[in-house]
Amino acid sequence: MAMAIRFVAKAVILLGLALVSCNAQGDPLRDDLRRLLADTGATVFDVTKYGAVADGKTDNVEAFMKTWLAACHWRGTSTVLIPEGKFLVGQATFEGPCNSPNPIVFEARGTVLAQPDLSEYPSPEWLMFEDVNQLILKGGGTFDGQGVFAWKYNDCHQNADCQMLPTNLKFNKVNNSVVQDITSLDSKSFHYFITNSHNFTAFNLTITAPGNSPNTDGMHLSRCDMVNLSNFTIKTGDDCISVGQGSTNINITDVYCGPGHGLSIGSLGKYPNEKDVVGIHVTNCTLNGTTNGARIKTWPGSPPSQASSIIFQDIVMNSVKNPILIDQKYGSHAGKPSRVKVSDVLYKNLRGTTISKVAVSLVCSELVPCNGLQLEDIDFTYNGPATFKENLPFSSTCLHANASYVGKQNPPACA
Repeated sequence: MAMAIRFVAKAVILLGLALVSCNAQGDPLRDDLRRLLADTGATVFDVTKYGAVADGKTDNVEAFMKTWLAACHWRGTSTVLIPEGKFLVGQATFEGPCNSPNPIVFEARGTVLAQPDLSEYPSPEWLMFEDVNQLILKGGGTFDGQGVFAWKYNDCHQNADCQMLPTNLKFNKVNNSVVQDITSLDSKSFHYFITNSHNFTAFNLTITAPGNSPNTDGMHLSRCDMVNLSNFTIKTGDDCISVGQGSTNINITDVYCGPGHGLSIGSLGKYPNEKDVVGIHVTNCTLNGTTNGARIKTWPGSPPSQASSIIFQDIVMNSVKNPILIDQKYGSHAGKPSRVKVSDVLYKNLRGTTISKVAVSLVCSELVPCNGLQLEDIDFTYNGPATFKENLPFSSTCLHANASYVGKQNPPACA
């Protein structure tokens, strides 16, 4: 009973975070963000007025930077406008702080194409927004990373110390900001990387790359607080969303994921001095044909940290390989145990079909076992190869996992 009360309290807290970001009509904006997005008669800075050419061939990085600097130095509300057309742009950092206390809008209506040549990228990002307060990225446009020319150079599947390829859009120290109605296409690596940011909202995003494209996470978070993500369509080659170290008070809702590697907490524990992950709420999502569903992954032999107060709720999975997975031996099945403590995780109303005979796998650390796991109303059926049906039972696997169960459990709970 105490465990149930603890989970109810935590659910109420996290639901409060969700309600802050969604009104009764499903509007993903709080009042302050709605004011941020209101039309305030911004001065428009059109990239073509600063020399940009929409021919898909000319590198417009200088024109884009000149436009940003003019808009950022403006003391009133400003809009950087990328009109319709195809604009090739090399690596660029749009840096603040900007002069105006009002929002700065980056309105992409056209298609922005990344330079395909990897030698043009001295660091692993294509376009970065840094040290900006009240940024609005919108417009219905597309950021095309042209990753098809770069993926063959990714060797991370065989080299743990590989050099990451450029992220499409990176946000570093970007606070009180909104990203909406944008398409990210064929990133060379992560599509979005949000780090060191506070009060960040993203909604109505389309993220697309082939299912076999390497390390093309849809969105990766690290060292962020108060992030609200909603209404995403993600088809990619890695995690649809990955929540990394130092992430707190994260709300993820209404995400369609597939193909991809699912919705993940982690990986955690790969590097020294990682911060805890606390208060992650994932709800009302659909996963189709993904490798994993609701996953927590930590590296063996990790430094100590924690992942706690996590809720996966109301998630539908279709032909998912590993619907519920805690993997504290991620990346290796040898070495010392993970020291990332996983605790207070609720899985509620997760249902659908799986191609695996083991639909629930809770493989925790022998050094710091998982505590406070609760599975409530879990209902999966097997729809994998017919030849395997003869060798069922359909089952769960638990190792060093202290779990409780409420309601329906299919597959059956661990003994």
